[in-house]
Amino acid sequence: MDNFKDYIFTSESVSEGHPDKICDRISDRLVDVYLKLDSEARTAIETVCTKNYVGVIGETRCAQDVSKQTIDAEVRAAVKAIGYEQDNFHWKDIEVDIRTHNQSADIAVGVDAAGDKEEGAGDQGIMFGYATNETEQYMPATLQYSHHILRELAELRHSDPNSGLGPDAKSQVTLEYRDGKPVGANCVVLSTQHAAHLSQNDVRDIVMPYIEKVLPNGWMPEADKIYVNPTGRFVIGGPVSDAGLTGRKIIVDTYGGAAPHGGGAFSGKDPTKVDRSAAYAARYLAKNIVAAGFAEKCTIQLSYAIGVSRPLSIYANTMGTGTVNEASIVKAIDKVIDLSPRGIREHLQLNKPIYEVTSSYGHFGRKPREDGSFSWEKLDLVEPLKKALV
Repeated sequence: MDNFKDYIFTSESVSEGHPDKICDRISDRLVDVYLKLDSEARTAIETVCTKNYVGVIGETRCAQDVSKQTIDAEVRAAVKAIGYEQDNFHWKDIEVDIRTHNQSADIAVGVDAAGDKEEGAGDQGIMFGYATNETEQYMPATLQYSHHILRELAELRHSDPNSGLGPDAKSQVTLEYRDGKPVGANCVVLSTQHAAHLSQNDVRDIVMPYIEKVLPNGWMPEADKIYVNPTGRFVIGGPVSDAGLTGRKIIVDTYGGAAPHGGGAFSGKDPTKVDRSAAYAARYLAKNIVAAGFAEKCTIQLSYAIGVSRPLSIYANTMGTGTVNEASIVKAIDKVIDLSPRGIREHLQLNKPIYEVTSSYGHFGRKPREDGSFSWEKLDLVEPLKKALV
């Protein structure tokens, strides 16, 4: 068989308690705070954390003032919700350092609509979206299973205070592909913070049922290919053992390395920032193209210039799996959705406080919710695309 169709591929995920994900969550929680007060708020919020410390920096604009006391309370609430009540990083005791300022007038004048000028993109850049039919979520299986294992363990930890598991964890799933389709797990790596009294074997006994639950029947690798806490001990974790920063897990957030990434992170950014909104739109398009049966895999790229309302380019690649040519797909995309920053925000209803929930376990492959979060996962473009491609 073709070597490009038979291969082994790996993706990783990290838990909500990973230091970088703590920062993503705080940044996105604060985006929601601003959008609750003003649906047109602007945010570019970065968070850093380390032992006993959380720092919040960035620029904002809002019709209502958000006090430092409010930000402090929201930071602590986010840390508490994750479950950090340990020595040297406890939601009650951490130092919260807030250094935010008003949005640059030079950025605002380029982004805001005025007179005959349409609202422009909040920055230049390229954004990618991807979808594959190898899972029902139209996501790479390696990443979907990596996320799912950690979500299962997080649910156990939150529901059972005596589980012995801590907030910080990482997973990695390696799958074997034949003829381009996943057929089984080659190996699984899981590292999870745990209580001091638990041995490596104790932790293995706790997590194994959840690995077995997530992987399809018959996919479990050999026992010696399942690595649980390979260093043997993981008691000290989170910001006590490693610093965290917003936007450092962009591959975990997107497609696990199975598709290109434009380079811009999502968390902390309001939806005028095309790093976020256009990446959501690109995923929305790719998923609907695959769901409509026009390809087994699809990558969409969009590009923008700061202050310019229309995308500079639209690119589609079905990687040899398409039933129609890519040029026709690009023409159809232009017919079914307005890809200006305002058009994306209105179509996907992004000016809502829906972002904290996106900060862990991936921005894609999730079910759309009643509050409007994950609207970019809807399949409501399938029929419009079919009509446009007739």
